[in-house]
Amino acid sequence: MRGAVAVAANSMTDQSQSKHAVGSIVAAPFAPSGTVRKQSVVSFRNLLAATLVVVAGIIFWFLFASRSVQLVSIPSTDQVEVQTGLAVQLNDVYLMRPGSYTVTAQAEGYEALQTDIQVSKARTQRIELRLRPKPGLLEIISNPSDVTVRIDDGEAQALKADAAPLRVSPGERRLTFSHPRYQSVTQTLTIAGREQKQQLSVVLPPGWADVAVRSEPAGIGILLDGEETGLKTPASVEAMAGEREIGLVGNGYRSHRQRIFAQAGRAITLPLVELTKADAQLAVSSDPSGAAVTINDEFVGTTPLRIERASGERLRVNILYPGYADQIKSLRLAPNAERQLTVRLERLAGTLAVTAQPADASLSINGATMGSANQTLTLPVESQQITISQPGYASFTTKIQPIPGIKQSLKVKLLTLEEARLAALKPTINVAGHRLKLFQGSTIQLGASRRQPGRRANETLRTAKFKRLFYLAEKEVSNAQFRAFASGQDSGSYRENSLNADEQPVAGISWHDAAAYCNYLSDLEGMDPFYTIEFGKVTATNPEALGYRLPTEAEWAWAARYTPDAEAETAALTFGWGKTLPPPDRFANFADRAAQALVGRVIFGYNDNYAVAAPTGTFAANQNGLFDINGNVAEWTNDFYGIPSSDTVTDGLGPATGDYHVIRGASWMHGTITELRLSFRDYGVDGREDVGFRIARYAE
Repeated sequence: MRGAVAVAANSMTDQSQSKHAVGSIVAAPFAPSGTVRKQSVVSFRNLLAATLVVVAGIIFWFLFASRSVQLVSIPSTDQVEVQTGLAVQLNDVYLMRPGSYTVTAQAEGYEALQTDIQVSKARTQRIELRLRPKPGLLEIISNPSDVTVRIDDGEAQALKADAAPLRVSPGERRLTFSHPRYQSVTQTLTIAGREQKQQLSVVLPPGWADVAVRSEPAGIGILLDGEETGLKTPASVEAMAGEREIGLVGNGYRSHRQRIFAQAGRAITLPLVELTKADAQLAVSSDPSGAAVTINDEFVGTTPLRIERASGERLRVNILYPGYADQIKSLRLAPNAERQLTVRLERLAGTLAVTAQPADASLSINGATMGSANQTLTLPVESQQITISQPGYASFTTKIQPIPGIKQSLKVKLLTLEEARLAALKPTINVAGHRLKLFQGSTIQLGASRRQPGRRANETLRTAKFKRLFYLAEKEVSNAQFRAFASGQDSGSYRENSLNADEQPVAGISWHDAAAYCNYLSDLEGMDPFYTIEFGKVTATNPEALGYRLPTEAEWAWAARYTPDAEAETAALTFGWGKTLPPPDRFANFADRAAQALVGRVIFGYNDNYAVAAPTGTFAANQNGLFDINGNVAEWTNDFYGIPSSDTVTDGLGPATGDYHVIRGASWMHGTITELRLSFRDYGVDGREDVGFRIARYAE
């Protein structure tokens, strides 16, 4: 081995000596390894590749998540831009992710549009962008030039000869042109819009009649409705349409007046007027002025006035003014006389004696305070507004026309504010065929004594008070009335006995259905609903609303058991007919002998002639004028069911929550002492063959 190594070493030495001096050490230049540079190039390429992958992923994700949306402008325009959000346009299609975007569009002749659009999750969508055309420019040429134009039902605009064109919204427009002296003209014109110019010519027919007036002699001044025209006979006068007065006045001649009826555009030629010479004048004035004057029963004008008459003629002059006594004068005018007649008219008056309660009430007449209301007054013969007032009371106002020579009397008893409030409420109201009566409940006892036969544990004795007045329907809701709300309602039958006739009470409906019907009535009347209903279920009530609702349990009990002046347990009815069984025949619809094959318990020997529900209102009303409040069908009330406490309640709506609602009253299925009592309480939530309802609402 060593020899081999030596040989090799020698060989290398020999080769080296051929180029370098023997025994020298030669430095070789250092070249760094290429490994580091190669790693740097690889890292950059990897980063670039990763970036491209991410970008491609984002693009792929965007393409996958985007929807194809075609934005179509009407009219068509290429000036459509998506202002917010990421949108990629491909020809006339945009790639957009679901969401809200702001889009603008412009077209010549149209208002610039900026609107928000909503891109849904549908793969392809088409959204129309409708641009509103700009108004058109309408030039109006009219005769006369100073007309007034009204476009459709807008404000009237005055036009002049040099007026700028009107800006009018496009579409069919109704233009009405008017002028005080011309007949109105209405034209319909289609406006193109988009600032296009259009021209319309209109000629208004004259609103007057040309009246030809002649006189003998000629040259007499012409008056129209008492005003000088500046014309002299013969001449043509423009008299506006309607009843007019033509007058002729000339010195030395008796004036002439003539009534005519002028029709627009139709000429009138009056007969020749031969004037009578007048050599005297009469001037008439009055206090107050403006009085009408007749001479020999011919109206000649109002004071002050001056007229010419022939001398020697007997004149009967009558001066009249409303509310004043007539003045009649008889006279003759001397030749060439100028006579002045001045009269002071006497005001007519009547007597009014006012008696008022309370005694210290105040009186005002036509807004002027007159002191105590209890007095006798002399009043002018014209309409007088009389007001009687007193703090804490509702004021009373009326109008009286005094009569001359007759003493009138006015007796007034003011109502307190509370009395006036109650008096302002209607005693009955009507809605959709229901008649409701107004009630003010008194303080009552709900429930029953433990000693009462048939009493149940849920009939706790408790006091109920009422502050709010309420309306309660006289009758139960019928099938026909309920079907106006729910046309498919079918109350069905019971053992082949129909419960579905129009006049029978609706049955088989849930408490929520009854509440929905109440809201339906509120909608008919435009009233705030009492119930909030979501997905067919009542989720809340609004006690402040005046909309229709079901009666509260307290309202039902008061209406069934009490009269308005009853406030004691002893005054409450045990049964609808009194305090002992049995009921009188045909008193109400209970389980009678006609129903003995249908129900388990009936009233022995009782007969009402109906096996199941009778038509509403068949039997006599109770002491409060309500029908079937005990019998026929039991009735839903508003209250949640629970075992009540003995606490006093005022305008109580029952427990705030619960699973069931209170049912009150006996039905055609009931015949036991427990069920027939007016204090009987049942409960439920779903429909039943013998349960219906009546409606109620607060009065204020």
